[in-house]
Amino acid sequence: MTEEVAKPEESVEENWKDKYLRALAEQENMRKRVQKEKHEMVNFGIENAISEFLGAIDNFENALRFAENGSKEVKNWAIGFEMILSQFKEVLHNHGIVSFHSEGNTFDPQYHEAVEIVETTEHPDGTIMHEFTKGYKSSTRTIRPARVKVAKHPQPAADAVEEESITKRE
Repeated sequence: MTEEVAKPEESVEENWKDKYLRALAEQENMRKRVQKEKHEMVNFGIENAISEFLGAIDNFENALRFAENGSKEVKNWAIGFEMILSQFKEVLHNHGIVSFHSEGNTFDPQYHEAVEIVETTEHPDGTIMHEFTKGYKSSTRTIRPARVKVAKHPQPAADAVEEESITKRE
């Protein structure tokens, strides 16, 4: 009879041990998940804050391009502003945000925003002909899509299509 009593006690003890280990594992998984979500939220916040500075960085770059044609004094000022611009770019790099080149590539709505579409046969359909504004991305998402001009093959005119169908019927 003592054996019969011992078996249920062992079973209860194993059951509690199993539940305890499962609870520990679940707690560890939750801790890791919360840590990952916290890390993602911090990165998302940093990326959003940095994205607000991208327009100013673009303006800096454009102004420095025009400074090349200026007087010696303007060029000296430009050297200082280039240093400031390089510091901004270093901050972007430190947070894993990089610009990407689009001209000559195929249009991808995940990375590009078409602001102009030009009908042409000189370029393949969907080719980016000109980049108006640089795009920026991080390792996980597009921070700002590049604003681009995209080539599109011209569609045959509706009149030409109708004439063709009429000629085929006759």
